[in-house]
Amino acid sequence: MNIYVIRHGQTPWNVERRLQGRSDTDLNEIGREMAIETGKAFQKVHFDVVFTSPLKRARETAELFLGDRKVPVIEEPRIQEISFGDYEGLTCGKDNYSIPDPNFNDFFEHPEHYQTPPNGESLEELGARTKAFMEDIMHRPELQDKTVLVSSHGCATRGILNSIRSFELADFWHGGVPKNCSVALIHVENGQPSLIYENRTFLEEK
Repeated sequence: MNIYVIRHGQTPWNVERRLQGRSDTDLNEIGREMAIETGKAFQKVHFDVVFTSPLKRARETAELFLGDRKVPVIEEPRIQEISFGDYEGLTCGKDNYSIPDPNFNDFFEHPEHYQTPPNGESLEELGARTKAFMEDIMHRPELQDKTVLVSSHGCATRGILNSIRSFELADFWHGGVPKNCSVALIHVENGQPSLIYENRTFLEEK
């Protein structure tokens, strides 16, 4: 089994450094172009099934990536983005920081010290659900010889990739935050996964 994992394309909130989480934001025009161009790099890959986060930015990325290919698309809540609770929509940029917690950037810089926002989801909770998703699909008999596309989000993608390795929470962002429309490839043989590559972009230079 080959599992390709793609992060959604750019959104207006990405540009503004707003916390998106479960907020159902749309791609912007650059994000749509990114998804189309990335899909072109995989035109010769036959995908058997797509699992997508139910959030619009992930589902549209998958649809634009596929183009006119007819592939079953299944919405999967276990791979939607982490919830930032009461902080969703607030900005976390250096010059436009509006989050009540002055230490929120521990989320990126020191995840072992990250304090879950009010009504939000912890990194441990995200890790548990993304791992459950991976264990599920990696052991489905009907998928053993298939090629799967998974369309997800920055933190959720990292949770998916972390699910196949041993790590400490301090190393949650091993390899960094996945870039918009970056792709990772996981090969699974007899239920054993191996990471072939991650955080690769396939956008043509303009």
